[in-house]
Amino acid sequence: MTIPHTSQALSRFTVLDLTRIRSGPTAVRQLADWGADVIKIEAPAEVDDSEQPGGPRHGADFQNLHRNKRAMTLNLKDPRGHAVFMRLAAKADVVVENFRPDVKARLGIDYDSLRAVNPRLVYASISGFGQDGPYRMRPGFDQIAQGMGGLMSITGAPGQGPMRAGIPVADLTAGLFCAMGILTALLEREVSGEGQWVQTSLLQAQIFMLDFQAARWLVHKEVPGQAGNNHPTSIPTGVFKTADGYINIATTGQRIWERLVTAIEAPELLSDPRYATNLGRSQHRDPLNAAIEERTLQHSTAKWVDILNAAGVPCGPIYSVDQMFADAQVQHLGIAQDVPNPEGRPLRLLGQPVTLSRTPSRMAARPPEIGEHTDEILGEFGFSPQELAELKAADIV
Repeated sequence: MTIPHTSQALSRFTVLDLTRIRSGPTAVRQLADWGADVIKIEAPAEVDDSEQPGGPRHGADFQNLHRNKRAMTLNLKDPRGHAVFMRLAAKADVVVENFRPDVKARLGIDYDSLRAVNPRLVYASISGFGQDGPYRMRPGFDQIAQGMGGLMSITGAPGQGPMRAGIPVADLTAGLFCAMGILTALLEREVSGEGQWVQTSLLQAQIFMLDFQAARWLVHKEVPGQAGNNHPTSIPTGVFKTADGYINIATTGQRIWERLVTAIEAPELLSDPRYATNLGRSQHRDPLNAAIEERTLQHSTAKWVDILNAAGVPCGPIYSVDQMFADAQVQHLGIAQDVPNPEGRPLRLLGQPVTLSRTPSRMAARPPEIGEHTDEILGEFGFSPQELAELKAADIV
């Protein structure tokens, strides 16, 4: 293996990556960043030279999703390519795919087919709506899942219509949940000796992410609505104008409410019977927010951040992305990391948001070029130089 391990945590596992676009690559990125030997499998250029979904290979999105992997080409539509894949799957630990449910069966690489050659295999699938059910054949897309999963109905300002979140929440969380499922199945395999099929979907992930908003309906039959920048239950929590911009203030519970009123020097709010309880503050949210904003307009965001933090009131500035990366705490955390690459081109990507004391993750290798490690990988799986030459001549790899 020519690229170094990013971590020793998962270095004993080999992962075959058949994923595209975002949700699947997000899942596999978790495994690659923690040291698994991830092999990205793509169609040869002679078979498919079109730009794949997910943007150009050297674009920011692709680069951020596919670091710390090796890459090979393989024509899965050809019976000889299928035979090669089955030899790989027989020795691998994990296969991850996010095809539509019918595609893997048509290619002969579905879970049952692979389990027959490797009962220990953990096979992971991400789809738009699930592997079965009335919507199983629908193509999945993040914004569709945000809408069907309820998120757009509670995002945005009241009365202004549904609003998508600014990131692909369903794609990203489906990928993270898939990775968690894979790791759970690998842990269970240590006891049973058998693999299993891990399944999730954009729709399931999005619904799960509603969390307390979903629980409000399931337990109390409350239908949450849009609240804009106001928190739906902790009041006053939201965005307030300052002398030079905006600030987030989060007030949860009576004690923090009292600290806020003292810090902004508005004792009249504390004595106002409308705001004496959380229920009262909820019922009179708009005049309360206006009264608070009268005070926050008197100073800059930076000054209020200092004042409120000193008073024990949760608050923070609202950054643009460039401002966020310039923040002292963000830089201290080191989540933006340089990626080593033999070309010496500047490449800085997002690192993992989790740290392990003995086996940390790191940026070990840039995203691979298409087919960059084909010869090396097939050699490791026992293919002879003659077999490799024949596969190349037939445009199988």
